[in-house]
Amino acid sequence: MKTFLFRSTFGIFFGAFLAILLTYSVIFLDDQTTLNSNLFVKNSLGAIFCGWLFSVSPLYFEIQSLKLYQQTALHFFTVMILYFILAYGIGWIPGGFMNILLFIVIALVSYTIIWTGFYLHFKNEAKKMNEDLQHIR
Repeated sequence: MKTFLFRSTFGIFFGAFLAILLTYSVIFLDDQTTLNSNLFVKNSLGAIFCGWLFSVSPLYFEIQSLKLYQQTALHFFTVMILYFILAYGIGWIPGGFMNILLFIVIALVSYTIIWTGFYLHFKNEAKKMNEDLQHIR
């Protein structure tokens, strides 16, 4: 529970920080003098929720009673379904079949690349630790 609360707090603050950075970039790079307050609140809350979602959902990988494919499936479906609902509802994904299909393709490719990167990283770390253990004997 302590880990969940820590990650939730971290994710919420990271999402809020990211929302502010994106707002600043719109103001300074697009030379905006005014902002739509409803749009700012909607996008900020979306970024905060995303920060929370993406910081808490990896906790599936810490449940030792689940196999890796179960952890991955739970994580994938949780992240993809909740993010899609959020992004489509806010307007980050425009309506239309082709836009939804494009989101699905980009999400699958991105998830696969990121998951593979983490898998190879932790596999390499385990290999290094096993080699270090062999030298202890």
